Amino acid sequence: MKTTLFALLVLTIVLLGGADQALAHHGNSAYNTSDPYTVSGTVVEFQFLNPHCIITLEAKDASGVTQTWQGELTSPNHLIRAGWNAQSLKPGDQVTLTGWRAKSGSNSLWITKTVVNGQELKTAAGN
Repeated sequence: MKTTLFALLVLTIVLLGGADQALAHHGNSAYNTSDPYTVSGTVVEFQFLNPHCIITLEAKDASGVTQTWQGELTSPNHLIRAGWNAQSLKPGDQVTLTGWRAKSGSNSLWITKTVVNGQELKTAAGN
């Protein structure tokens, strides 16, 4: 009985000790959260997949050169609660994404606002 109790205690400590590492995935350290960035363009692809949905779009920079951008959203489960589905975005849709740009300078955003063909799609239930 004492051995079982001790083993259970050790297992609990090990599992709780790793909890912070499991939650670390959802940090925003890769993004510049102090300066929102907006990009507009044409949807090339919409991946409605776990763990995060991805929007790929083509947008022109200030000099007219076409660039490929990638925007990352929350999980499909959260987006479904906000009214999204796998057909919410289609290639050719005009989209404006606002969010936090990657600190690396790559054409990547963590999306906080999505406007498609002039209509905002909420990124979280209740927002």
